[in-house]
Amino acid sequence: MKKPLLQKQTEPSVPRPEKRPVERLHPDSAHGLTAQQVQERIDAGQQNFDSTPATRTEKQIILRNICTLFNLVNIIFFVAILAVGSVKDTLFMAIVAANTAIGIIQEIRAKRSIDSLSFLTAAKAKVLRDGESSEIPIDEIVLDDIIILSAGDQVPTDCIVASGFCEADESFLTGESDAISKNGNDMLLAGSFIVSGSVHARAERVSADNYISKISTSAKTVKKQVNSEIMRTMQAIVAVISIALIPISIILFRNQLALADATIHSAVLNTTAALIAMVPEGLMLLTSTVLAASVVRLTQQHVMVQELYCIETLARVDVLCLDKTGTITEGTMDCKETVVLDELFEAQVPKALASLTAALEDHNATFTAIAAKFTDPAPWRAEKTAPFSSRTKWSGATFEDQGTYILGAAEFVMPARDPYLQEALYEYSRDNRVLLLAHSDMPLGAEGLPSGLHPVALILLQDNIRKAAPATLRYFKEQGVVCKVISGDSVETVSGIACRAGVENWDKAVDMSQVSKKEIAEAAEKYTVFGRVTPEQKKLLVKALQKKGHTVAMTGDGVNDVMALKEADCGIAIAGGADAARNVAQLVLLKSNFEALPKVVAEGRRAINNIQRSASLFLVKTVYASLLSIAFLFITAPYPFEPIHLTLIGFTTTGVPSVVLGLQPNHDRVQGHFLKNVLTTAAPCGITIALAVLMAVVCGQAFSLDQNQVEALCVLLTGGAILILLYYVCHPWTPVRVVLFGSMTFLFFLGYFAFNTFFSIARFVPSSLLLLFLIGVGSWEIFRVLWQLFHGQRISLVPRPAAEYERTAPRGKRESRR
Repeated sequence: MKKPLLQKQTEPSVPRPEKRPVERLHPDSAHGLTAQQVQERIDAGQQNFDSTPATRTEKQIILRNICTLFNLVNIIFFVAILAVGSVKDTLFMAIVAANTAIGIIQEIRAKRSIDSLSFLTAAKAKVLRDGESSEIPIDEIVLDDIIILSAGDQVPTDCIVASGFCEADESFLTGESDAISKNGNDMLLAGSFIVSGSVHARAERVSADNYISKISTSAKTVKKQVNSEIMRTMQAIVAVISIALIPISIILFRNQLALADATIHSAVLNTTAALIAMVPEGLMLLTSTVLAASVVRLTQQHVMVQELYCIETLARVDVLCLDKTGTITEGTMDCKETVVLDELFEAQVPKALASLTAALEDHNATFTAIAAKFTDPAPWRAEKTAPFSSRTKWSGATFEDQGTYILGAAEFVMPARDPYLQEALYEYSRDNRVLLLAHSDMPLGAEGLPSGLHPVALILLQDNIRKAAPATLRYFKEQGVVCKVISGDSVETVSGIACRAGVENWDKAVDMSQVSKKEIAEAAEKYTVFGRVTPEQKKLLVKALQKKGHTVAMTGDGVNDVMALKEADCGIAIAGGADAARNVAQLVLLKSNFEALPKVVAEGRRAINNIQRSASLFLVKTVYASLLSIAFLFITAPYPFEPIHLTLIGFTTTGVPSVVLGLQPNHDRVQGHFLKNVLTTAAPCGITIALAVLMAVVCGQAFSLDQNQVEALCVLLTGGAILILLYYVCHPWTPVRVVLFGSMTFLFFLGYFAFNTFFSIARFVPSSLLLLFLIGVGSWEIFRVLWQLFHGQRISLVPRPAAEYERTAPRGKRESRR
């Protein structure tokens, strides 16, 4: 799990000095520490070191891939087989080792890609030293540094406010989403983020002394666990097999040893063969490998994946909530014009706007656009300021001898609007973002707006639509993903932008300032465009959609998006946005390229559909082996497989095909549930194999066939059945799949006939050939009926062509040729 702060990803190149006490200082908040004081603190180890990587170390990756339950089980089997002297039957360990090596290599590649991108996007802090501000990596902050924090910044270390005012969100610590006011001498905790205002704060604690370092790991986590169906399914499979292995192995070994003419050697080989086949050892590794390969591909598209399984989640998304700023729009604005509402203030409006932008020192897109329009020096001195808050939707300042000017959303600045103002807002809001400039003779109070506000002017701003936004939104529409636009701007402005960008149903819009908490669930489904949304409402909209069964992705770039990003099934942040948004998201668009999202979705679909395709091959083995293991607890007969047989079957029908198919192009929508999709394909084949093997064993005893002949028959029936399934799984045919199926079929029969001695396979006698034909025909009919049953079809006695089977395969098992 990634830490709350994206920090430097490499270990320091020089040893850290031993930490020792230093004299505490209270530097001037406008000057900061001197260079000498900074060096003294570095020498004393009083630096904000935190080189814990956001990803696992390479050593951890190697250990994690080697030290698995399935590998432990395989090692036990390996030792048991070696103990009875059957060296060639340990060949299955070569496949286990190869799978493990592939998993390690791919995960290390993904780790290095993520680390390199994390280093480039690592958060920095603005500090004051020797009276000059500069940006430094947050692990270079020293004790007593003066840190400049403004809206959107994440607090890098425990600080005390030295000057200024701000509102901070400490919800990751307290669970309370309300912003907390911070004035002089108030504490700002590392990991919290600034919602509004700006302060100069003194670093009170650094590194391991921070409060966040002293609380539990779970409390440090600012992101919720990714909702991964594949992860849950894998864990369930591992749990069930782990519980079943021990009693089955004990009883089966005892039964095999009790057979006539049985030896320790034969009992060990038969038991381990049964249990090895039950373990889908390659499935977990294949999943990690495919997802890790996707991470590497996405880094090439300048998308940083901060949670491996979020690739799956995004592939399943059916609702995409878009914060307007930074996604549909470029995050920049143009101030088109000002509409003066009171001629008495016509000369004052430019002065008021220039003075407001200077006094508030806010660098968001709105103030940047206004500052670019009104470039004259600020003529008035501010006595008191109120920074913008996404909760209040306004900001303002009281100026010496000029009264108070408030700039913000008209609905919040003057809720009771006169008809003239209402008409003006309606006229200009259709194509613009409109802010109201209001004046009062009263000063700003401790909280809330001053009394006696009077409308002075309307400020008309226009967002710049991203060039690629219409094409991106069109892609999601074609893929069946509903896009909803959520913004704090007026509903007229947001719906106008949605219309320009090509959002479907842009006219289904609602003003969320008029929607109660109880009405949010209904509004979430009913409307497409949401205006005047507060941060809390964004979160509630996401939750409401999730309760309706939707898988929700949320994009955002601002501090007001953090709660919704955390709540969404997949949070997507814009790299150019606030630190806090990047740090809670699972995906970060490093070049703020909204147009990269279709590639992310396509990559997710490739990964998930191919994992489903390959998992069906692995679970065929698990299904038939589990059924046979249970059956042979009650059958007095030798188990008809040896480990070397399973090596041949596994390599040619599962191991190589699963890896090749796992990396093939596949852009179909992900539908249905992972386990159901996999079992509807794997179960018919697995049950058919189990029944065919049992028929071969029973017939072998009835016709007094040699055990070696029975084993040879079972190997051919099993390998042939899985190759038939592979034939269907490879549809639609591509050159790669034709070569794959042809080469695997050739290798299986080459091993079976040409290297039969090495694989301990006896040559057929005529009676075995007849039995093979009869059981083969019967097995085909069983497979056909089971396939129809598992796919909810009417059972037909007339065989259908292969194309029919392809059309009935679970969605996600087939795709158009790409």
